Amino acid sequence: MKKRITSFIMAAAFLSGCGASQNYSSSPASTTAYSPSARYYEDSVDMYETTTYQDVPAGDCSDMPDENYPQDYTGHNTEEYKSIRENSYKSTLTDPLSTFSADVDTASYTYVRRMLSYGQTIPADAVRIEEMINYFDYSYPEPKEGEPFSVTTEIADCPWNKDTRLMRIGLKTEDIDLSERQPMNLVFLIDVSGSMYDEDKLPLVQKSFHILTDQMTPSDRVSIVTYADGDRVVLDGADGNDRAKILDAIYSLSAGGSTWGSAGIKKAYEIAEDHFIEGGINRVILATDGDLNLGVTSESRLKELIEEKRESGVFLSVFGFGQGNIKDNKMETLADNGNGNYYYIDSEREAQKVLKEEMSGTLITVAKDVKLQVEFNPAYIKGYRQIGYEDRALAAEDFNDEKKDAGEIGAGHTVTALYEIVMKDSPMELTSDLKYTDPSSLGEQNSELLTISVRYKAPDGDESRLLSYPVTEEAYTYGMSGDMRFAAAVAEFGLLLRDSEYKGTADKRSLQELLRECDTAGDEYKEEFGELVRKSRI
Repeated sequence: MKKRITSFIMAAAFLSGCGASQNYSSSPASTTAYSPSARYYEDSVDMYETTTYQDVPAGDCSDMPDENYPQDYTGHNTEEYKSIRENSYKSTLTDPLSTFSADVDTASYTYVRRMLSYGQTIPADAVRIEEMINYFDYSYPEPKEGEPFSVTTEIADCPWNKDTRLMRIGLKTEDIDLSERQPMNLVFLIDVSGSMYDEDKLPLVQKSFHILTDQMTPSDRVSIVTYADGDRVVLDGADGNDRAKILDAIYSLSAGGSTWGSAGIKKAYEIAEDHFIEGGINRVILATDGDLNLGVTSESRLKELIEEKRESGVFLSVFGFGQGNIKDNKMETLADNGNGNYYYIDSEREAQKVLKEEMSGTLITVAKDVKLQVEFNPAYIKGYRQIGYEDRALAAEDFNDEKKDAGEIGAGHTVTALYEIVMKDSPMELTSDLKYTDPSSLGEQNSELLTISVRYKAPDGDESRLLSYPVTEEAYTYGMSGDMRFAAAVAEFGLLLRDSEYKGTADKRSLQELLRECDTAGDEYKEEFGELVRKSRI
């Protein structure tokens, strides 16, 4: 025991000298700094909003922690998450349009799983319900020929609010046979600063990129750029088949120094452009804990940097690692604005899922700038509330703006969005040039409840294509499908973890009842979710 304590103290001293355990007295604008040991977290002060949280919600798991996770983590916690202000109910008479960007990120669910497995309390702002729902696969139909995705709608009674119905919108892209994929030009951009010293950071990064290296072919090119006090090109355009050379470069890395992330980002894009493959997959994959303390460090400046670099045709994906020092707000900003996705890797098993099992969705983009707009018909629906997607919300006019950036969808991906809708005969009270505001369309002769419109661009395109899908009362079912029941269960869990004001009658008992009626056999990730619910104290 003495040896273990001494080792911990020496490691802590080393990290402190490397700047790994800096204590930020204030967080970037609109973010949350979280400390599970103190059981409170505070928003920073900016010119727009000041929010102070006096206590965390009840979402914690103090049962026996998961044996797959180390149990001796006790560090000063400076994790940061963007503040989330939950969507409220809107009247269709004044706000008939709901517009948002597609999102296939899954980082939030992995954060929640890690925190519950460690027995930590979960800050509400770490719970992005759409990312929790989209972590799982759903059985949506394949796209029609000539279309990049299918669109499915289902409406049922809401489990936690008797005055509303729950609507599910599902998108599904066609999967790609990896043996027929385009060649890839990948740049592994790896944070090797002192904050990456821990076992669940750089060592896990190395294992993760090992998994990805095993998927490379002779037509692929792999480069490695690292950053700490400065940037360094470790590998420049290696043949994807030269596995030994790539792995030697990966495992030669060690952590130490400050975090000049912006220098590394610029160099990685430069290398990616040098080896650009026309018609191929050109992507920078950033592996970091997000703690940037030299060069460009603010969210707004990072956004500007990435917006400039994405014009090169190189996409950026971000993989987050570690705990205690995660800067989720910065990593999400980078991925959202770099035409890429954001994942959090908490274990080698998760790396296998993201980089092997779901490789086509992770790396192969089939549609970019995917925007959805739902127009509700006030003749039948008097109000609605979107569940999640708060930081993906767009203004109505953004839908037709070709310059407005939106989310990317990879091959084989599913995207799910949930709404609570308030039908015209519900007792719930809710205080232009639109399809359903013309008086002639408000009568019973128009049977459309709503219309879902989707805009998207080809991965290398600049002009969007519009698809529209009217939805009628036929979408309503008295019994939920298995997929919708599971998605509703995940949403209900998120509402409870956030201690949402919109959780209605949701509680652990009703959540477990929903799950009991779901067939999760054979899906290890859905089965694991059921176990998380069982252990949680909500």
